[in-house]
Amino acid sequence: MPGRKTALVTGASFGIGQELAGIFAREGYSLVLVARTADKLRQLASELEKAHGTRSLILASDLAAPGAAAYVHDQTTRADITVDVLVNNAGFGQFGLFAESDLEECLQQIQLNITTLTHLTRLYLPEMLSRKSGRILNVASTAAFQPGPLMAVYYATKAYVLHFSEAIANELQGSGVTVTCLCPGPTVTEFHKRANMLSSRMLQFGAMDAHTVAEDGYRALIAGKPVAISGFKNWLLAQSVRFSPRSLVIAIARKLQETRNH
Repeated sequence: MPGRKTALVTGASFGIGQELAGIFAREGYSLVLVARTADKLRQLASELEKAHGTRSLILASDLAAPGAAAYVHDQTTRADITVDVLVNNAGFGQFGLFAESDLEECLQQIQLNITTLTHLTRLYLPEMLSRKSGRILNVASTAAFQPGPLMAVYYATKAYVLHFSEAIANELQGSGVTVTCLCPGPTVTEFHKRANMLSSRMLQFGAMDAHTVAEDGYRALIAGKPVAISGFKNWLLAQSVRFSPRSLVIAIARKLQETRNH
């Protein structure tokens, strides 16, 4: 619709991505919804159109595949859509000892969590800079603040997202474009099911709901904050890592990851 800004949300079919899509629709944005499953995206688009009059472009694409970012950018260009807000939310984790992990899944994690996120940012950022207007929300995790035994690759990818986001946020000061890195703690989504860690001790300490996390992320994005840690307990945990011995931090991270029957 004319006059509406557009938000592009990856991983929009469930969890934090789905909740963010709903918030942007509520706030009057048109949407570009990206995820692997077309059916879920169509259902979401239909619900948001009924509730908020939101028009959505649906792009069913596996963002863990090389070339997916270029495909998404090409589709929005062909549709003459100006992306005002880019939300890099898609990502997944893998639980278990690195030496025994599925190599293909490890590489897909890096492709999705790091490469596609970087690629999409690099494709849309110059357009935002030329307009002197735009916002980018990169979804990392409190995992970004320390190494994570039993989820070594995932934690490392999220550290990349945090550091990358903070660096370019600094580079963009005064440009009219902002970058915000959202760092949720454990959140009730399908993430833990996919990572095969539903019995992890970490979930015993209380997971936040995806809508609350998404609201925190949206507010931080609009305020132009470089980093937002959702939830006070998660903020406290992230801060404590800075003052604790590294070996202790890693040992605690492993203990939390381990399943209850270990």
